[in-house]
Amino acid sequence: MEKSFTIHDLPKTERPRERLIKLGSESLSIQELLTLIIARGTPNRSAVNIAQELLARFKNLKGISEATIEQLCEIKGIGSAKAAQIKACFEILKRLETQDKEISGDTVISSPKDVAEFAQPILKDKKKEYFLIFPLDSRNRIAKESIISVGTLTANLVHPREVFKEAISRNAVQIIVIHNHPSGDPEPSEDDLEITKRLIESGKILDIEVFDHIIVAKNAFFSFKERRLIRPLDSS
Repeated sequence: MEKSFTIHDLPKTERPRERLIKLGSESLSIQELLTLIIARGTPNRSAVNIAQELLARFKNLKGISEATIEQLCEIKGIGSAKAAQIKACFEILKRLETQDKEISGDTVISSPKDVAEFAQPILKDKKKEYFLIFPLDSRNRIAKESIISVGTLTANLVHPREVFKEAISRNAVQIIVIHNHPSGDPEPSEDDLEITKRLIESGKILDIEVFDHIIVAKNAFFSFKERRLIRPLDSS
């Protein structure tokens, strides 16, 4: 039978909670922090043992953060409630990292890089392709991004009707369309080129300009406008 080493086997001054209170959270190891999150073990398995196996199974914090609820529940001593608690901790961290890039009614877009910096935190860890738009007013301000579709990007999935319905509801004079490439390669596919062409033509009819189409990958982005694949409506 597995010998379960518990927090109570440690001298009180060496227990994670007491060390955190006295020395600060930065003084704790990753395993100690995980032990505090797990909080309680099972009758046959301590929080210390569970934290040890989490790190052994998923290698590091990134691996744990990317694990699904089902994968976390494969660890003896972790049920759905504890798995949800672990996922919630990582989601809070993710939102904290993107807090400075949150879009407000006064957010002004001045370059494709601006768009990529707003979109990458939203899309960087997605396993599927997300297609969204940033509606712009006459001052290039955006109120809030809008997700149009989720899944492999095809002409059938992204219909101009859905895109411009959202743009009209936001009183947009221009839109920027954005989607991610989970593969990590931001170069546009044939479908990407075709969808962009359809959206530009639809925008001309409605007098809503497609200002740019940005494809974001984990550490890179592609701007149709920068590559001269999109021209202003009034250009010849």
